[in-house]
Amino acid sequence: MKLIYIDGPRKGHEVKVGDIIHRNGEKYEVEHFKKPHKPASSGHIYVNVNDSAPREFYVSVVGAEWVEREDRA
Repeated sequence: MKLIYIDGPRKGHEVKVGDIIHRNGEKYEVEHFKKPHKPASSGHIYVNVNDSAPREFYVSVVGAEWVEREDRA
């Protein structure tokens, strides 16, 4: 299972720890991500913003999705 960008300038590329993403005019650094816990789940991505507390988003919020999922037929 891989997490890839589905839109933006990195469309089709795998999401990596340390990537800088932009959302609503803010810059975020990818800290880590968590795979979906069940087939209907999309999983989460954790990001840092300006050395404050990490934020958690659904992967779709940052323009990403899981591919090659083993938990779906």
